[in-house]
Amino acid sequence: MKAPSKRAIFIALVALVATLLVTRGYWQPPVEGLLGVANDKRYLGYVEGETSLIAPPVAGQLLERPVDRGGRVKKGDRLFVIDPTLAKAEVARAEAALAEAKARHENLLTGKRPEEQDVVRAQRREVEANLSMAETELKRQADLLPRGFSTRQAYDQAESQVNQLRARLASLAAQERVGDLAARQAEIVAAAALVGQNEANLGQAKKRLADLMPLAPEDALVENTFFNVGEWVPAGTPVVSLLPASRVKLRFFVPEEDVSRAVMGRKVSFTCDGCPPDLKATIIYVSPRAEFTPPVIYSQSARTKLVFMIEARQDAVPANITLAPGLPVSVAPFAPALPRGSS
Repeated sequence: MKAPSKRAIFIALVALVATLLVTRGYWQPPVEGLLGVANDKRYLGYVEGETSLIAPPVAGQLLERPVDRGGRVKKGDRLFVIDPTLAKAEVARAEAALAEAKARHENLLTGKRPEEQDVVRAQRREVEANLSMAETELKRQADLLPRGFSTRQAYDQAESQVNQLRARLASLAAQERVGDLAARQAEIVAAAALVGQNEANLGQAKKRLADLMPLAPEDALVENTFFNVGEWVPAGTPVVSLLPASRVKLRFFVPEEDVSRAVMGRKVSFTCDGCPPDLKATIIYVSPRAEFTPPVIYSQSARTKLVFMIEARQDAVPANITLAPGLPVSVAPFAPALPRGSS
């Protein structure tokens, strides 16, 4: 009988290896069970942190930075101070402009000052007294003219004087009434609009000043600092990065056959090195696309399989436990779905 050639032996070995790889799902679990190898189906992942980068909107010199890397801040704590000299001057200018606009608006609403009205009233009383005397003289001239003791010219002068004083009295009375009135409505509306404009300018100036001295938006860990006191900070360049507890989440990977049970809001259990048992998290995101297991997830059995990335927000974690970004975690597998009709 002729011995098989080397080529035939090689082809047979390649076929055998390919068959073993294709059917690995059938023979690998029993073999691992016989050899005592644990078949852990826990989902592997790591802790992910979303940092908040705090940066000034304008360039300037860093005057204060009371926080340090690795420290913790409370909501409302001062993070840093960029030189606020120009911003404070702008706030003062905006406050002065607003005060001027308000004064002009109030002046249009109140009419003339009481002192100016007192002058008009005094002139009116003077004219009233002169008018009384002129009317008396006109009456006397009217009695003397028919009897020939006065001339027509004297009577006409007395009558003209009365008419002039009456017209002057009417003019002063009108001035007094106008002095008590506010300005025209269009002028009042324009002045009110100017007040609103200056209020907006003041708010904008105060916001720019506050941006140079930002406060911590919530309790957080100071993950890093990028500038020291005295250095020049370009506009929009972060000075401090914060990592709030609410931005720490789990990121783990689930095989294709289990992803249908990963639903938003589902609770999962996870463990990590040095962590207490029975930690819980809630699924907040399920990737719609499959991917290969990332190299950071060291799992020989799952390396060639397609997985779906899942994100979950951890529930209450003890204060003495810090889930640092990059910390490996393992998540308990999802329980299989119950058959329809079962409770």
